[in-house]
Amino acid sequence: MIVREATAADDATLVTFQKEIFAERWDRPWSPPEVSPAMWGGKLVLVAEEDGEALGFAFGEIQPDTLAHVNVVYVRPERRRQGISKALLAEFAARAREAGAEHLSLDVATTNEVGQKVWQRLGFTEWARRLTVPIETLERRVAGGEQGEWYASVHVQTDDFDAVQAAVSKYLPRYGGSGEARVAKPRNGWVAVYHELLDHDRKTRERLASELSNATSAVVCAIAVEDGAVVRYALFERGSIVDEYQSVPEYHGPLPPGDVVALGANPTVVARLTGAEPGRVRAVARTAASPDELPPAPELFAQLAEVLGLEGAGRG
Repeated sequence: MIVREATAADDATLVTFQKEIFAERWDRPWSPPEVSPAMWGGKLVLVAEEDGEALGFAFGEIQPDTLAHVNVVYVRPERRRQGISKALLAEFAARAREAGAEHLSLDVATTNEVGQKVWQRLGFTEWARRLTVPIETLERRVAGGEQGEWYASVHVQTDDFDAVQAAVSKYLPRYGGSGEARVAKPRNGWVAVYHELLDHDRKTRERLASELSNATSAVVCAIAVEDGAVVRYALFERGSIVDEYQSVPEYHGPLPPGDVVALGANPTVVARLTGAEPGRVRAVARTAASPDELPPAPELFAQLAEVLGLEGAGRG
């Protein structure tokens, strides 16, 4: 295998690779851009090749005497775990050093846990976080609009309070939670978990729900009101998300049409996991393009929690 600088003859292959990246890993709250060679114009583009066949590529920017930044490292799925990413990164680093750069940075999605672990093993550490907000939301808040309420809870379908408490104590500190979570005694066959971090951080809320589902072998529901305007739940079984609902699917930003559809509740799955009556789920868990087309979020949240049998949902 060799690593070489890309040429114009590689453009078609690189466009295919970039599309595969978007198909596999795109999780931003907006649609991916159109793919063309202009995406890496003026940047260092390296190709890993074996017997004339491209296996992967990396591209980024070198700023002499300061910093080199890698935008993308990609390897075809069937050739991963064979040292190709390391070879691409090593060549990029060597060229950066030749140009006078002393540090290398890269981007990795917060949802790409495997990628994060790979880069951390190579010595990368987090030094900043990139945040996003819909422009409409920012304009509203800059103009003085108050932020809506955020509150959430995670419910484990079990009567084994001690098992849930032990699992919460094990996993929540890993996500940066300070202070002890409040774990409520079983109500209606569910043990509820409350913590400030769960209120405001969806990623942490649903990661904890997944871990609790794995640890207890129970169905787990993470349910929340977000920004006082949106109701969301995610149902987990054996650690995997099996149904999710968001009352205004595109409230936090545009989504592909398929994702909008996927954020509508599946009454059949909900009934199987929670015992809720499918007709009631269908009637309550409606979606809309705007919060104004639905009942107020706290009211909708209470209705949905009742249908699912989640006593003490939200604030407890």
